Amino acid sequence: MTNVKLSDGNEMPIIGLGTYEAKPVEALNAVMNAIDVGYRHFDCALTYQNEKEVGLAIKEKIVDGTVKREDIFVTSKVWSTYHRRAKVLECCNLSLKALGLDYLDLYLVHWPISYKEGSELHPVNDKGEVLIENIEFQEIWKGMEDCYDKGLVKSIGLSNFNSEQIKSILSICRIKPTVLQVECHPYLQQNKLIQFCASHEISVTAYSPLGTPNRSWAKPNEPAVMEDPRIKEIADKHKKSPAQILLRFNVQRGISVIPKSVRVERIRSNFEIFDFELTSEDMNVISSFKENYRYCHMNWLKDVPNFPFNIEY
Repeated sequence: MTNVKLSDGNEMPIIGLGTYEAKPVEALNAVMNAIDVGYRHFDCALTYQNEKEVGLAIKEKIVDGTVKREDIFVTSKVWSTYHRRAKVLECCNLSLKALGLDYLDLYLVHWPISYKEGSELHPVNDKGEVLIENIEFQEIWKGMEDCYDKGLVKSIGLSNFNSEQIKSILSICRIKPTVLQVECHPYLQQNKLIQFCASHEISVTAYSPLGTPNRSWAKPNEPAVMEDPRIKEIADKHKKSPAQILLRFNVQRGISVIPKSVRVERIRSNFEIFDFELTSEDMNVISSFKENYRYCHMNWLKDVPNFPFNIEY
């Protein structure tokens, strides 16, 4: 398996297992199965509410001798209700405690949007509108740097930030972000954002690299990237699945991928992308896709401060 070298010298496996929307018991079994398959990179977040089970799975595989802690790359994310500087540190410690780990390999700011601080992860008013707080990026990032300085995390980065928001972080940071995690697949190729990140030595990780086919907010007749006949034709040519083609496309661009699955056969299949290469013709065909379709659009937040998807990239 290939690693991506981050700007701070640390290395991140180019494929990981996503754990978003995995029920706790599903997450436990998925991570144990994934480690047996060969995964060494696990993408977590406080808000997924399954970090305890992810940690138990990792611990079990360390105890039985399958892996050592240093073999595993664990990412987590500070949630939007923990954006004050001291709360960032608190959130990091909550994830470490849940995971049963002494450090995280990568810690990300989950969203640039700050929610009202409190016990609710998704605070809303009587009308169901999300309660927002105005917290400066500098405040959040100082908290991230505190986590780094205390040795709780090896690398720090961002998720769902646009280029202007990244510039804001770069203008005030003491420790640069090493990773940006964003939705990325052939229907949303993120070329300009990837180029921008490359110019600032920021590695890109693709979430929803398969188009999040099981998303709870899906609407009828939305385009499905895994069902695209052009993808299926390339898959047939290589005797691979459409999912494997989608993952291989990003990996060949140097983009790390974190497909989520809880089914062992899919976990295994998603990992089997290192025994073939897409041809330049294949890459050109996929690169020509013009859909520019975002599955994780978060449109219910489009009018709140710091919503990241209101500009091109």
